[in-house]
Amino acid sequence: VANEGGKHWTVNEVKALIRIWSDKNIQQQLEGTVRNKRIFEQVAARLQKFGVDRDWKQCRTKYKNLKHEYKSVKSAQDSGSTSKSMKFFNELDAILGHCTMEQASKSDN
Repeated sequence: VANEGGKHWTVNEVKALIRIWSDKNIQQQLEGTVRNKRIFEQVAARLQKFGVDRDWKQCRTKYKNLKHEYKSVKSAQDSGSTSKSMKFFNELDAILGHCTMEQASKSDN
């Protein structure tokens, strides 16, 4: 059993979360916002349609963890290391790969 998130996320639950997260509308809402409870309530509601019972906090925590893991694998790869990898990297790269560069250049200004 995971910490405050309750039970571990199954592969199918994570896939459903990523499918919702890959929605351009959701991505645009998540970009540049910190107070995102409302967005994750939407995500949780959409997960219910896939038969996944998670509350908004669990969704946000999983989102943050996936994003963090993705970034650490990505930066390891960028520095030439191939030892780091993760499940769902390609799916997340499709979502985050394009916006991380945009966000990086925005924060440089």
